[in-house]
Amino acid sequence: MPVGILRVHLRLYGVHTLKEKRSVLEGLLVRLRREFNVSAAELAELDNPERAVLGFAHLSNNGAYSDGVLQKILERLEGSREFYVEAHEMEVL
Repeated sequence: MPVGILRVHLRLYGVHTLKEKRSVLEGLLVRLRREFNVSAAELAELDNPERAVLGFAHLSNNGAYSDGVLQKILERLEGSREFYVEAHEMEVL
């Protein structure tokens, strides 16, 4: 059973406090979970208001489908005006 994993490193624009960061990320994670049926969480840079590392996981019986779902998530993130995608790692196991 293939599992797709995506880790995304973000730099947030105009965010100076952890409260502002939380308000941006909570809404984003809820929307992506609902739209793409993935598990999602903030993984690192928890105490840094200007950066975030998000993780996404998608389980499927088709590895190519999981890869496609994660690619769509990455495209959605890259199109945002609230942050910049600095790096990402993706794999299907």
